[in-house]
Amino acid sequence: MLTQLENETTLVAEAQAGNAEAFVTLLNQCNKYVFRVALNITGNRQDAEDVLQETILNAYTQLGGFRGESRFYTWLVRIAVNEALKKVRKRSAERQVSLDEPVETDEKSLMPREIEDWGDNPEKRYAQTELQQILTETLERLEPQFRVVFVLRDVENFSTEETATMLGMSVPAVKSRLLRARLRLRERLNKCFKKGLNGALQRANSEAL
Repeated sequence: MLTQLENETTLVAEAQAGNAEAFVTLLNQCNKYVFRVALNITGNRQDAEDVLQETILNAYTQLGGFRGESRFYTWLVRIAVNEALKKVRKRSAERQVSLDEPVETDEKSLMPREIEDWGDNPEKRYAQTELQQILTETLERLEPQFRVVFVLRDVENFSTEETATMLGMSVPAVKSRLLRARLRLRERLNKCFKKGLNGALQRANSEAL
C-alpha cells in the first residue's frame, strides 16, 4: 500500500507526463487548504477565490519545473502566497487605507481557525462574534510582509524552514518577521481590548448614576 507521500509522488509524475486526471486529484487534495491561506492573507473571499484560480493556472503551466524538492502542497502554497501578496499590494496601491479607517472584512473569515461552541447563549455568541471581528481586523491591518509570515507559521502551522522555503527567505529572517508580527498584533489587540474595557466601564458608570 502506497504512503501518502509515495502516492503524491506518483500523481505528480503522472501529471507531469500529461495526465490531467492526476493533476486534478492533486488539486482536490490541496484546494481547501490553499484557499484558507489565501483568505487569511487577503482577508477577502473574492480575492481569495481569484488567488486560488491564479494558483491553479500557474501550477499547471509551471508543473514541469517542479523538482520534488518539497511537498507538492508546499510548492502550491508558495505560488498562492505570491499571488495573494500581489492582490494585497495592488489593493493597497488602489486605495491607501489609514489604520484608523474601517477595513473591509469577510464575516466568514477563518481567523480564528477554531471557535468554541457556546450553544444558544446569545451573550456568549455575541462576544464570540465581536472577538472574531477584532482578531480578523487586527490581522488584516498588519503589514503584508509580517502578515504572511504569521499566517504560515501561527495559523497554518508550517515549520520555520517550510515558511522560509515558501517565501524565499532565510530562517533567521522568518524568525525576525514572526517576532515583529506577534509584537505588533499583541500591541494592537491590547489597544482594542483596553478601548473596549474603558467603554464598558463608562457604560456601567452611566447606568449606575
